[in-house]
Amino acid sequence: MEKIIFRLKLFKSFQVFTIFVRYLLGIAFVWASILKIKGIRFEAYSGENSPIGSLSHLLEAMYRSGFFWYFIGWGQLIAGLLLMSQIFSTLGALVYFPIMLTIFVLTTAFQGPVFLTMTSLMLLTNIYLLLWDWNKLKFIILNNPGEYIDQNTEFSRKKFGHIVVYC
Repeated sequence: MEKIIFRLKLFKSFQVFTIFVRYLLGIAFVWASILKIKGIRFEAYSGENSPIGSLSHLLEAMYRSGFFWYFIGWGQLIAGLLLMSQIFSTLGALVYFPIMLTIFVLTTAFQGPVFLTMTSLMLLTNIYLLLWDWNKLKFIILNNPGEYIDQNTEFSRKKFGHIVVYC
């Protein structure tokens, strides 16, 4: 698997796609978090009169909880900002995963067909980002991960040092 990921990282199109996905997922979470932090409902109408087993009723209950709604908002904001940063994008993908997995499970359990497509694609792209950074993450997951090989050859210290010297 590592060899496949390493080969894919050599293609500029995959590098650009990865950056695009990071920003797309990050912006989606930042946008959703701002609504929650401001105390705005996710849906335009109140789900108070919706059936108890519906997604609208769940979102209304989370909204009315107060603290939990803000907690989710701040978690999404942190995950989204980390994901869009160049340095902390791996940490952002790690923080993003449990939040997105929870959202996916809730939309699956409450049968939100519109949200199900969106959340499943967001979860799959998050898994793609975790696989993209597998070289860094294998030390957390595997018992014997082997040695670390820096796959970001374009931005190695040696080249960065030459840029600093010549400037």
